[in-house]
Amino acid sequence: MRREEASPLLVIGVGNAWRHDDGAGPAVAERLAERVATLILPGEGTELLEAWREADRVIVVDAMQSGAPVGTVRRFDALEAPLPARSFPHLSHSFGLPEAVEMARLLGGLPRELTVFGIEAGDLSFGRGLGPDVADAVGRLAGEIMER
Repeated sequence: MRREEASPLLVIGVGNAWRHDDGAGPAVAERLAERVATLILPGEGTELLEAWREADRVIVVDAMQSGAPVGTVRRFDALEAPLPARSFPHLSHSFGLPEAVEMARLLGGLPRELTVFGIEAGDLSFGRGLGPDVADAVGRLAGEIMER
């Protein structure tokens, strides 16, 4: 399939810019907003289900805490396997990204392509601004997504 024939891409940045590194997903979406369709959501699972309901190709970017070095970017094909639920923090929601993926899987509501990128967070305390390693990861990932 040639690039111009590809289905439109939707990038969903999940997180809260007022929780330092939890703003990684929204930061990626903001960088891509002029080039592709983007949404910024806080991570409530029902909002995610609705957001990708009509989409064909979706990339979700969220902060994660898996124990990897801060700024590490991990890629998950959500169609192939469940997300590591304990790695995606639930700061303000109990039905988050991993649960939304599994609910959509059960209901037959997954997009044709669903890629999740997790950026390893360090500081999730209240306040604005990404740490330097997370900010670097945001820039690298935004560039990688544009090359797709």
